[in-house]
Amino acid sequence: MTASRDVIVVGAGIVGCAVACELARRGASVEIIDERPIAMGATQASAGVLAPFIEAREGSPLLELTTRSLELYDEFVARITGESGVPVMYRRTGTVDVATSEAEMQVLRDRAGMLAHHGVAARILDALTVRSEEPHLADGAVGGLLIDIHGFVAAADLTRALATAARRHGAQLIEPSRVRRIGRNGGDVTVDTDRGSLTSGAVVIAAGSWSGEIAIDGIAARVPVRPVRGQLLTLAWTGTPLRRVTWSSRCYLVPWDDGTLLVGATVEEAGFDERTTTGGVRDLLDAACALLPDARRASFIRARVGLRPATPDDLPAIGDDPDVPGLVHATGHYRNGVLLAPITARLIGDWIVDGKRDPAFDAFNPMRFLRRGGS
Repeated sequence: MTASRDVIVVGAGIVGCAVACELARRGASVEIIDERPIAMGATQASAGVLAPFIEAREGSPLLELTTRSLELYDEFVARITGESGVPVMYRRTGTVDVATSEAEMQVLRDRAGMLAHHGVAARILDALTVRSEEPHLADGAVGGLLIDIHGFVAAADLTRALATAARRHGAQLIEPSRVRRIGRNGGDVTVDTDRGSLTSGAVVIAAGSWSGEIAIDGIAARVPVRPVRGQLLTLAWTGTPLRRVTWSSRCYLVPWDDGTLLVGATVEEAGFDERTTTGGVRDLLDAACALLPDARRASFIRARVGLRPATPDDLPAIGDDPDVPGLVHATGHYRNGVLLAPITARLIGDWIVDGKRDPAFDAFNPMRFLRRGGS
């Protein structure tokens, strides 16, 4: 059996489509497989926030990786919209992280100091200044942290643009198919789907929360990815819009150009349950109204759910699988899938096409979870 394509990418969310587009752009023949339409899974309920420094942790490898990816974003969006012809809303209007207590304010001061050490511009705001920056804030706001280089992107639109650009570079999207098993056949990697078997030189697993559900021949222990449910609300805002993404300890708010306001997101260990719930909707509405009292006058448009792929250490699993030659993992991005899509695509493109192994593969090596031993 001879492979009919260079790479099969399993997963048509933003990470899978970014990887497929990058590989196809570099000349690889690529097929994308997913049992769902493009931009479902976690992507469908993403607010697209690009804010690596909101929850930055000193010493975490995620800080460096998200910073690298944010630096790629301007060129990434410009290139993808140009190649696809699909418009994508993309704004670098910054974020303001709002404190409602002195304890929260101290956390922001500490973070500002850490960011200054890394050369990241971040400005501490007092109570008066934070409300001048965002006049809709509640009186309980005691200060904030303003980071101008942050922003947001329309995640689903960007994913569809990536898929379109990938096709224009020759990639193919297999009609909805569920991947059952991955194995080896001589020098090729085989992918068994509910529509038949495919072969390729390499396979990238970018199936998000479903990545760990795919059987791998001869391998009992797979990358431990679990779904974490996130509910997201869309409100019709009235009056003067927010100037930027506004963050609190209970929610974040993203003002879109069409006058809607996204409110996210819950963090729920609910397995593969993709229902919106009254509890989730109420918690988000309460949090939004506590931060912005004017939210009580907004109209409710809809609630959405995405299952975000988390690993035991909340860090992504990116890199090759030494036990299955040709198999590469790109999963476990949790709440950073949209932000990390450009750098993930570049790392995997470098590895598969050029044989270049980025040092990030060591920090995010999928094998850190596994003790296969000969299993």
